[in-house]
Amino acid sequence: MEPAQDSSTSPFIPYDDVPSRDINFFKKIPVTVTLEVSSTEVSLGELMKAGEGSVIELDKLNGEPLDVKVNGSLMGHAEVVVVNDKYGLRLIDIVDSPLNSVES
Repeated sequence: MEPAQDSSTSPFIPYDDVPSRDINFFKKIPVTVTLEVSSTEVSLGELMKAGEGSVIELDKLNGEPLDVKVNGSLMGHAEVVVVNDKYGLRLIDIVDSPLNSVES
């Protein structure tokens, strides 16, 4: 049986002593941003009855902010805008997430 290792010879650096790292590499990693209008749950039977011109009621109200998701996780809320004939989004708020704690 080996003796317990003295804390002065530990290979681990205490958290407070860890040098700051350049995170610019991570800023270049592509992510998928999705603007989710709304959703609803319907049965497969109801969906099979849908045809051209059918209306499926969604769970958001008209004018309510839309969900912005990054790689499937909620990032915040936005409204739709048109920029140079293309749809865009204007962020209204950002929810607390690990992305907010990353230094710029």
